[in-house]
Amino acid sequence: MSKIFSFLFVGFFLMSCSEYQKALKSEDIAVKNEVANKMYEAGKYNKAIRLYEQIAPAYKGKPSAERMFYFYSMSLYKTKQYYVAGYQLENFVATYPKSDKREETAFYAAECFYKLSPVYSLDQTDTEKALDKMQRFIDVYPESPFLPQANAYVKELREKLEKKAFEIAKQYNTISDYKGALKALENFLADYPGTPFKEQALYYRFDSAYQLAINSVESKKLERLNYAKSTYQSFIKHNAQSAYKEKTDSMIAALELELQKYTK
Repeated sequence: MSKIFSFLFVGFFLMSCSEYQKALKSEDIAVKNEVANKMYEAGKYNKAIRLYEQIAPAYKGKPSAERMFYFYSMSLYKTKQYYVAGYQLENFVATYPKSDKREETAFYAAECFYKLSPVYSLDQTDTEKALDKMQRFIDVYPESPFLPQANAYVKELREKLEKKAFEIAKQYNTISDYKGALKALENFLADYPGTPFKEQALYYRFDSAYQLAINSVESKKLERLNYAKSTYQSFIKHNAQSAYKEKTDSMIAALELELQKYTK
C-alpha cells in the first residue's frame, strides 16, 4: 500500500510540475491564472508569484482582477517579501475599497512594515513608518478581529522607539557629558511620560546632576547641588524600592554633606 501511495504521489508531483511548466510557456492568461491559483492553494507561493507576475499587467481593470491581485499579494506576504508585499497589499486596499478582503489586506500591509522594523540600535525610519501604518489601521477598523494583534504591535513599536531614544540620552551620561545628559534625559522624560524606561531615565538624570554638582566650580555649586537633590526626590518618589536605591542613598548622603557647608 505504501508503494502505491508513493507512486501516486510521485505521479501527481510530476503532473503538477508539467502543468506548471506548460503554464509558464502558455500565451493563454486564463490558463496561467488557473495554474497560479492551484499553486497558491497548494502552498507553492513562489511558483504562483512567477505566474501572477506574467499576467498581472493584462488583468488590470478586468472584473476577475481583484481575486488575482489578492492571491498575488498574499503570495508575496507568505514568502516574506515584505517590501513588495506591503506595496501590493496597500495597492489592493486602494484599488478595491469595497472588497470583502480590504480589512484583511490592510492589516497584512501594515504588518509587512512591522516585519521590516529593525532592532532598536539601528535607524528607526521603518519603525516610525510601521507605527504610523498600524495606528492608521486601528483608527479605520476599531472593531476589527485583528485589533488585539495590531495593538500589541503598536505597543512593541512604541517601546522600540522609546528604547532607542532612551539609549541615545543615556549615552551622554556614559561618556561623561553630564550637561548633555541632563538635557537629553529631560527631553526624553517629557516626550515619553509613560515610558517603561522611566525609572532608568530618572536614575541617570540624577546621576548626571550629581556628577555635575559634586565636580562643579564653586560659583555654580550650590545651585547644582540643589538641582541634583530635586532630581533625587523625583527618582525616589517614582520608586522608593528601586534596584538603584542603595547607590542613590550614598549619593544623596554625599550631596547633603556638601549642602551643609552652605548652611554654616
